[in-house]
Amino acid sequence: MAVVTTPAPDSDAPPPTVREAVKADLLAVYRIEKASFPQPWPFAAFQRYVGEPAFLVAEVGAGVAGYIVADSVPNHGRPLGHVKDLAVHPDQRGQGVGSTLLQRALGVMRAQNAAEVKLEVRESNETARRLYESFGFEHRRTVPRYYDDGENALVMIADL
Repeated sequence: MAVVTTPAPDSDAPPPTVREAVKADLLAVYRIEKASFPQPWPFAAFQRYVGEPAFLVAEVGAGVAGYIVADSVPNHGRPLGHVKDLAVHPDQRGQGVGSTLLQRALGVMRAQNAAEVKLEVRESNETARRLYESFGFEHRRTVPRYYDDGENALVMIADL
């Protein structure tokens, strides 16, 4: 998962506008992805999610400030939400963009009747872990060597 932040307490920045991602957003999304992760998703991975209700972008001013890719899959009769990717442009971190995106995506998955939402996060990504914990995510298990560089992933789950 991406480096994400919570709002700065004394920030005067306007709140981001969140909307579904469209094809025209993909280059900006991909650039944020590359700036945020040592192992970025390929461009084509984002193309697959265009049109999905929980592929959202946040705009600050006229530009894309961050994005989230999430979906719901069948799980024993009730959908399970999955946050697949979340990243905020380095210049926009600390302004609440990640929190706003996560809140909106959880709302989409709740509307799809997901009972729980899961995600994977790098064990070393303290900033992202704090954000997820603030939304009720709890560490359920560790996947050893999940990432190509050998780092473990923490699987975190939240009830909706």
